[in-house]
Amino acid sequence: MLPASLLRSVVAAAALVALSACSSDDEASLVEDDARPADVLLAEANATLLDGNPAQAAAQYEEVERLHPWSNEAKEAMIQASFAYYQAGQYEQAALAAERFLQFYPTDAEAARAQYLIGVSYYDQIADVGRDQGNTRRALQELTAVVDRYPETSYARDAKLKIDLTRDHLAGKEMEIGRFYLKRGQHVAAINRFRTVIERYQTTTHAPEALHRLVESYLAMGVTNEAQTAAAVLGHNFPGSDWYADSYDLLTGANLSPSEDDDSWISRSYRQIVEGEWL
Repeated sequence: MLPASLLRSVVAAAALVALSACSSDDEASLVEDDARPADVLLAEANATLLDGNPAQAAAQYEEVERLHPWSNEAKEAMIQASFAYYQAGQYEQAALAAERFLQFYPTDAEAARAQYLIGVSYYDQIADVGRDQGNTRRALQELTAVVDRYPETSYARDAKLKIDLTRDHLAGKEMEIGRFYLKRGQHVAAINRFRTVIERYQTTTHAPEALHRLVESYLAMGVTNEAQTAAAVLGHNFPGSDWYADSYDLLTGANLSPSEDDDSWISRSYRQIVEGEWL
């Protein structure tokens, strides 16, 4: 057996050799990496993306940024990485890469594109109305930012279309929950959901049904003036709607008729949007 002092010396020497070898490998790797120009790396990543391998391209774009962080190619690689991740369906990484680009280059010409990529990354994750709508709400928020900050861009024009669909989706979720409560006789809870549609999403396709469901709910509760107002507003704004025909039948069946109460929250909501007060 080796003496303890000699054993310690041997271990220390071996550790030194291992450390030296690792350092040599790292240095060799760094030398090799540093020898690869940023424009060559960027061109390789672009070629990979064009070849239909967006996930691999995203990794290559990030390598450009890692090896040449202060170059012009690094800035381009950062936004391209977001796009490549989006193309690969890796939406979380796409949003993160775009957010990082905006942190570094908030006034860059590509800032609108970065904000748009954040928005569509959430938009493409929208689930059906039976599931949680967290991504839908985030998509609405981020797409609205595109329109507000970059109104003259093509990204804003497309974002507006997606905003309309997003709002319709959120209204659909409210309607689903409202109908659930209505079927169970929980009229106050149902009214709150239908009211959300009227107050926040009255320009969506769900507004006529929301007004009709308010007629149903208020009639069931005996609040006839609100039921009559909902029907009157429905008839005024959607006169040819089947929902209005149904509401009219409900009221006449109860010996009532559509009649608008100007002090009703329903009337105020529609006056606001007509008079330009609604945001």
